[in-house]
Amino acid sequence: MPAGVYLHIPFCKSRCSYCDFATDVYRSGNAVKRYVSALIKEISSFRSSNVAIDTIYFGGGTPSLLSPHHIESVLEAVGRQFDVSHDAEITMEMNPATVTAESLAAYRDLGVNRASFGVQTFNERDLKLLARGHDANDARTTFRLLREAGFDNVSFDLIAGLPGQSMDDWRRNLEEAVAMAPEHLSLYLLEIHEGTPLGEQLRAGRRPLPDEDLAAEMYELMIDTLEAAGYKQYEISNFAKPGFESRHNTKYWRMKAVYGFGVSAHSFDGRERYANERDTAAYVTKINARGHAEVYRETPNYASETAFLGLRLNNGIDVELHQSIFAVNLASQIDSLTSNGLVEMIDGRMRLTRRGMLFSNEVFAEFV
Repeated sequence: MPAGVYLHIPFCKSRCSYCDFATDVYRSGNAVKRYVSALIKEISSFRSSNVAIDTIYFGGGTPSLLSPHHIESVLEAVGRQFDVSHDAEITMEMNPATVTAESLAAYRDLGVNRASFGVQTFNERDLKLLARGHDANDARTTFRLLREAGFDNVSFDLIAGLPGQSMDDWRRNLEEAVAMAPEHLSLYLLEIHEGTPLGEQLRAGRRPLPDEDLAAEMYELMIDTLEAAGYKQYEISNFAKPGFESRHNTKYWRMKAVYGFGVSAHSFDGRERYANERDTAAYVTKINARGHAEVYRETPNYASETAFLGLRLNNGIDVELHQSIFAVNLASQIDSLTSNGLVEMIDGRMRLTRRGMLFSNEVFAEFV
């Protein structure tokens, strides 16, 4: 199977209250120019050439803050170093109010054919809580501009389980998203990260803690609503209309090779996993000095990771094949997890139940 390429763009207009990704506030064009130059140098210094790829993913951060000229330069560098499939899925993460009709048309002309669109919520109160830097109308306008620019593969991100979020709030989010009819939806339960502004607000009692039981009900409503609207759940948090599953992200869950470039980018070459420097300034310095910014490398436990990553997907894992390849016996895990209603066996495949999806970390712990 061809590999994928991930490109991390760290710049954001402002930092969201829940975010713990490697990001930097966009301040000057010179900083962007230095970063893009380093990113291109890292791609050009990749140890192999003509590796076949069929997905390219601009993640962040907010890649849509980059000009079409910068995106073009990065794509040209990827094209020189890799054998890019003629029908490659090229995704760009975008935030509302960071694009124009002109920039979207330019991205589309450059070959970007999939947009991952950070809506998060249509509720104005919750947008302020998350410090998103846009309002609900910005999201609606940006989606309209995407369609007018010819994007026919658009994904929305939405977050459930926010502090103070009611079931009616969540239902309205789902109803509006379904009415807009994107091809793909990524719907997440809020994760609280220590050291983020929202995490500190919750720790200090300035915000109500999310209600775990309510979040579970929101997850159930999410599945029922989207299935009724014609979306197929293919992974714990991801739903798609037929044929619009994320080809790039599926590589991670199937442990296929993905080569990451940019600050904090992670790679897996089929044998080892490795990651780059997390600080942007240090990343640029290291790239300019030696052509790479790798800070750690490890050999994964293939049996363990293939099991729990495969279980993220709705079709689960082929138990007999897994046991044969890795010379392991999953009988005890299967007995324990099925007795607790967390997994089920269907035609020789172990897959998560709905309850298992809600308690997926407990399931995955059985394989670590």
